[in-house]
Amino acid sequence: MKSNLMGFTTALALTTAMSVQAAELPQQTFLNLETAQKLANEALINCLEGGYNVSVAVVDAAGLTRALIRSDKAGPHTLESSRKKAYTAASMGRPTADFANLIKKMPEVAGLRDMDPNILILGGGLPIKVNDQKVGGIGVGGAPGGHLDQACAQAAIDKVLG
Repeated sequence: MKSNLMGFTTALALTTAMSVQAAELPQQTFLNLETAQKLANEALINCLEGGYNVSVAVVDAAGLTRALIRSDKAGPHTLESSRKKAYTAASMGRPTADFANLIKKMPEVAGLRDMDPNILILGGGLPIKVNDQKVGGIGVGGAPGGHLDQACAQAAIDKVLG
């Protein structure tokens, strides 16, 4: 009887400890494939409607590619530029145009572009946030100006994520 009670007490203590640990784990929103594909498609459609042949990349919070598409007439370089813009926005949590503007104002921070070979400081990349939590980044490359790339990305975020 004493042995059974001791075993029960030990099991109860372990279960309680596991419950407390599980309750303390942080909850994190993530960017699923379906949403990534919708974002990429919407950005591409928006740019095509404006007459721009682009590529669009969507990455998760870790900067890993979730979706990557290229319009039929987009240049081959646009694939990598869109991916790097998405990576930069996800990694740094700000629109890539912000960093381009910052470097213009403060040339001493130009080293930002050398921190990581995946960083690209050109307009067209935006962080993707859900409930103020960064879940990824979207990058568009190929329109005649980063502000146009960014507008296509923003339109996609607005439509898909509201």
